[in-house]
Amino acid sequence: MAEIAVPDGSWTFNGEVLRIVPGSDKDVHELRRTLGEVVVPMTAIAGVTYEPGRKGGHVRLRLRKGADALSDVVAGLLEPPADPYRLTVPKNRAGAGEYFADEVRDTLLVYQTPSAPCEDYLLPPPPVPISATAGDGTALFDGERVRLEWTGWASTDKEKAGPQEFPLSDIAGVEWKPQSGMGSGTLRFRIKGERPIQQPPQKDLRCVSWGIQRFGGATALVAAAVLARLPRDVPELPPAPAPASDDVHDAVLRRLAELGELHRAGVLTDEEFTTAKQAVIRRLEP
Repeated sequence: MAEIAVPDGSWTFNGEVLRIVPGSDKDVHELRRTLGEVVVPMTAIAGVTYEPGRKGGHVRLRLRKGADALSDVVAGLLEPPADPYRLTVPKNRAGAGEYFADEVRDTLLVYQTPSAPCEDYLLPPPPVPISATAGDGTALFDGERVRLEWTGWASTDKEKAGPQEFPLSDIAGVEWKPQSGMGSGTLRFRIKGERPIQQPPQKDLRCVSWGIQRFGGATALVAAAVLARLPRDVPELPPAPAPASDDVHDAVLRRLAELGELHRAGVLTDEEFTTAKQAVIRRLEP
């Protein structure tokens, strides 16, 4: 069991799932508060790293493509403090952040988890009904249709057109991007049979746009909820290699845990620990 708890939240890994709980601090971003606790199966994880910074660092989780609708729809554009898969670690807890990342990586190596795109989502999508307001509109999704309602910040074009509704069966895709520079943040829905919209987002009746909120509140969750319920076009994957036996996995994990204890106790130097760990992991190679 590996665990790290800081004001930004807590991450716990038991060798099978990684449980992410956002912190209770009032500064935790709205998106993460709305999403709540996330349970990530080990088979959904592509990698984990500790990224040091001048005032601390981040533990960052990377998921396999196709494993999580939220990760797919934001396409790496979510950053702290909105990204649920980055944990802000204070400078005095840097060692704990590095240790946690090492523990998860070691388990991924031992079990040789696949890295290819997933045929099915491995994380549940945001539950419906769900809604989010940002800038000029509110996006609502009940699982069957999307409705856009305009706020007082909407353009005259949108106000005159009134609320817009699209059955899920008419939606070809959903696009999300954060506010950046002089450009607006947008949540846009592509409708089957319609040509790409050439209008600016402020006039686009298929789009909610914002110019102040960097990440548009919880709009990315609405985008993920819709994306997860659209048909998927997944390429055929090659057969996975046969895994090593559970007995071998268990023995290797026990040995890695023992080496970790020796390293933390100062019995093994950093170089000795790295060499020993690599030797243990090689036992799984054919």
